[in-house]
Amino acid sequence: MNRKDFITKTSLLSAGLFLSNELSAFELAYPNVRVPLNKRKFSSPAVEKAILEFQKKVTDKELGWLFNNCLPNTLDTTVTFSTVDGKPDTYVITGDIDAMWLRDSSAQVWPYLAFMKQDKKLQQLVAGVISRQTTYVLKDPYANAFYHSGDQKSEWQSDHTTMQAGVHERKWEIDSLCYTMRLAYNYWKMTGDTAPYDERWKSGVKLILATFKEQQRKTGLGPYHFQRNTAKPTDSLPMLGYGFPVKPVGLICSMFRPSDDATIFPFLIPSNLFAVVSLKQMAEMMTVVQKDEALAAELTALAQEVEAAIEKYAKVEHPVYGKIYAFEVDGFGNVNLMDDANVPSLLSLPYLDAVKVTDPVYQNTRKFALSEHNPYFYKGTSSEGIGGPHVEEQDMIWPLSIIARGLTSTDDEEIKQCVAWLKASHAGKGFMHESYKKDHPETFTRPWFAWANTIFGEFLWEVYQKRPHLLT
Repeated sequence: MNRKDFITKTSLLSAGLFLSNELSAFELAYPNVRVPLNKRKFSSPAVEKAILEFQKKVTDKELGWLFNNCLPNTLDTTVTFSTVDGKPDTYVITGDIDAMWLRDSSAQVWPYLAFMKQDKKLQQLVAGVISRQTTYVLKDPYANAFYHSGDQKSEWQSDHTTMQAGVHERKWEIDSLCYTMRLAYNYWKMTGDTAPYDERWKSGVKLILATFKEQQRKTGLGPYHFQRNTAKPTDSLPMLGYGFPVKPVGLICSMFRPSDDATIFPFLIPSNLFAVVSLKQMAEMMTVVQKDEALAAELTALAQEVEAAIEKYAKVEHPVYGKIYAFEVDGFGNVNLMDDANVPSLLSLPYLDAVKVTDPVYQNTRKFALSEHNPYFYKGTSSEGIGGPHVEEQDMIWPLSIIARGLTSTDDEEIKQCVAWLKASHAGKGFMHESYKKDHPETFTRPWFAWANTIFGEFLWEVYQKRPHLLT
């Protein structure tokens, strides 16, 4: 071997050893925690392409690792896609609980809408979620979570309410139905596909409208009541299961929050604002897709009534922040001033198109929610965010609240800070969690919570698309 060949081969060997050591160092820092390819529930080429693009362009290797783990987590681990009577059908579990929440399933697949045009099979998967949600709404519009099998009995079968087989939990939450409308509307807007919107789906919308009207409680308490034998007060309702009294003023009662915790005052304002935008979206679909002007008028009328009631009863004067949205009211003049981490929250309203981010009342409310005046705002030495009573322990920050803050911010520094806090919260696991101790992210709840993972991926992708300079 001559000197030239020796130098060439030695250089190649050295480079190979360097790359090997570099790879090992990377693997040690960021181990492969994603489900192996052959065990994934569903794979989308469009989503995988986005992951590769993000990892190539974003210099922060940890963010690339987190994006790879989190964005596809719903597809990797929680979906069961099939066809029923020739139509797509998709069951989506929430993660470590084998049940499909109307809210969570909608939110879990929401980030994939942006990739549907590049991936027809992914589009069919989302259409299947809409179809299955319609089945669930028609089964019981007051239930929040369901099983894959219609004859499976719940661990909550002993709840004092009208439980049916196939229903996992029957907590009445306005947002459960709003999320189904949000997904249906935006799928239609982004694809133009009207196949999911048949007479069965229309019957579901009619039932949602009827349920909202029942829960205005203008002519009585309505059919829904709920109590549970439990030591946890937020898991049950007072007053024979009907909740604390309200004065019928046009708002809609929600007996539980998006956290699945009982409301104090049943007029939950974030969910009523969500209902307004959702009803208007359904009115548009009834006009354009179904050609049913009468139903569209009914939907619009209820939206306008709720909107007027919000204006009159939900805006209150805070001694520090001025006019803000209350979290809950009862129509008698009593209000609950707080915000919770789960979406819809007051903080997240612009993300749901329920208010404009520039709305002065929203901006005042945002300042309140992210301050010590909100009893569930926690500020630690290395991060801050909103929690709630759901996990019962104080000082537990929910990544969902930090993500909602980032998704509704117009300030570069705030968005960058939210990314940094989230990046520091995964405790070496490579995934988001339900909540974590404000100064000790290694103390967390729910290691497999797909909604938090997927919406974190959504947040990173939005920052990458609109403000890539914040990720360098």
